[in-house]
Amino acid sequence: MCTRYIAPDAAAIERAWHIGSRHPFSFLPSEVFPQRQGPFIRAAKDGAEPHLQALVGQWGLIPWFAKAAKLSFATSNARSEELKDKASYKHPWARGQRCIIPAVSFDEPCWETGKHIRWTFRRADGALWALAGIWNTWVDKATSEIHESYTMLTQNADHHPLMNRMHRPDPKRSPEMQDKRSVVPIEFEDVGTWLHGTLEQATALIRLAPVERFSAAPSVG
Repeated sequence: MCTRYIAPDAAAIERAWHIGSRHPFSFLPSEVFPQRQGPFIRAAKDGAEPHLQALVGQWGLIPWFAKAAKLSFATSNARSEELKDKASYKHPWARGQRCIIPAVSFDEPCWETGKHIRWTFRRADGALWALAGIWNTWVDKATSEIHESYTMLTQNADHHPLMNRMHRPDPKRSPEMQDKRSVVPIEFEDVGTWLHGTLEQATALIRLAPVERFSAAPSVG
C-alpha cells in the first residue's frame, strides 16, 4: 500500500491537464501522507460540456457514516476488488465519483534484503503519474464544514515483475498468493474515459502498468 507520494505543483498540474490557471493549492506541501491535504482532479460538476476540476482534499476518503473528518481507520488506499461492496467506497464508486491523483513519484517498501528499503517510482518517460482514485464530499453536521477527500486505488500485483517485489512478505501465504499491491496508473489518453465514462468503461481501466512504464530504484536520502 502506498503511504507517501510527491504531488506536483499547481503549474505542473495546469500544464499536464489543461485545467486553467485558477486553482486552490498554490502553497501545498509536495510530500503527501495519509490524512494530509493533497490535490486531486475530478470531473467538474458545473457546465454542459465535460471538463476537469482541480481541488484539494484529504488523502483518506471520509465515508458518509464517519463521525469526524480525522478517521480512526485507514482509507488512503482502496482495494479495487472491494469497491462495489465495501461500505466506505461503494456509494462513491456507484455514483461515478472517480478522480485522478497527480504525482511526480510514489514510494513503496522493498523487503528483499529482509529490511524495509524505500523505493521511489517515477514514470520512465518523465511525465506525471495520473493515479486512479475515488473521491467523496463529507459535511460535518456539527459545524456544516465541507470536507473533500479521496482514496488511491490498488490492484493485486502478485504476478507483476516489478511490483510483486514490494511490500513485506506474508509468511502465512504461499509465494503465489501474497496479495502484493500496486497503485493503478491511468494513461493520459484514458483520463477522460476514467472521469467521464460509464462504470463499465472505468472498470476496464483498472489494470497494472507494464514494467517498462516505470523508472524505479531505492530512494536516496
